[in-house]
Amino acid sequence: MEGVFAVKVVRSGRKTFSLQVDANGGVTLRAPMRATQAEISRILRERHDWILRARAKAEKKRAEQPAVRRLTAEELAELGRQAAKAVPPIAEKYAARLGVTYGRITIRCQKTRWGSCSSKGNLNFNCLLMLAPAYVLESVVAHEICHRKHMDHSAAFYAELYGICPDYENGNKWLKQNGSMLQAAIGGGQQT
Repeated sequence: MEGVFAVKVVRSGRKTFSLQVDANGGVTLRAPMRATQAEISRILRERHDWILRARAKAEKKRAEQPAVRRLTAEELAELGRQAAKAVPPIAEKYAARLGVTYGRITIRCQKTRWGSCSSKGNLNFNCLLMLAPAYVLESVVAHEICHRKHMDHSAAFYAELYGICPDYENGNKWLKQNGSMLQAAIGGGQQT
């Protein structure tokens, strides 16, 4: 039945809800620890149509995409080494433009994120970015550096981002169109 699907609920110290449909149609709802079952049920009811559309989109994409070869552990390790060399100079460049500092840089192989910035200023990046065009890596690094000034996605955040990386939109668009293909090499998804 199309309208019935399993939902994995992940509770954590987060403050907001996040709903994700992965490339295989799996549904994950990330929720604050304090969220009640009634709130979770309400969100799933309200987003039911979106979930169905996202699952149909994932199914269509799977049907249209050529089979993606899963990367080996050695290949992923090599991408990690490449990213560990490529990312720091880009981060330094954008941090200097913005006049901010950052903590450590960590490279991971992630299923759903391209980058993140912790409240302590530590930056994380996905090694799969090494498979994307260089301007995509630039845009993701610039995005995370801007979080050193604005830990949100406000108008002020985007003003800073476009100020230091005018080509940001092209990188973001490329990831929206092609990112799931990269993530399929390890098993990833679509997030809202």
